[in-house]
Amino acid sequence: MISQSVEDSLKEAELNLRNALAFAARSERPFIAKTIAGLISEIDTMIHADRYFDKIDNLIKEDD
Repeated sequence: MISQSVEDSLKEAELNLRNALAFAARSERPFIAKTIAGLISEIDTMIHADRYFDKIDNLIKEDD
């Protein structure tokens, strides 16, 4: 399970990247915006995937 402090930091990073994406969409080359969007997606996926792993771990423990 991701600790609350790590999850909070990841969410803050995601917010900062969203702000950067807004600026990049107006003034940078498209690959910059695409890369920033990819980083946002990776952070979101990491947080949600960790929750699914926790659920799977709990299901496995219940079966034992």
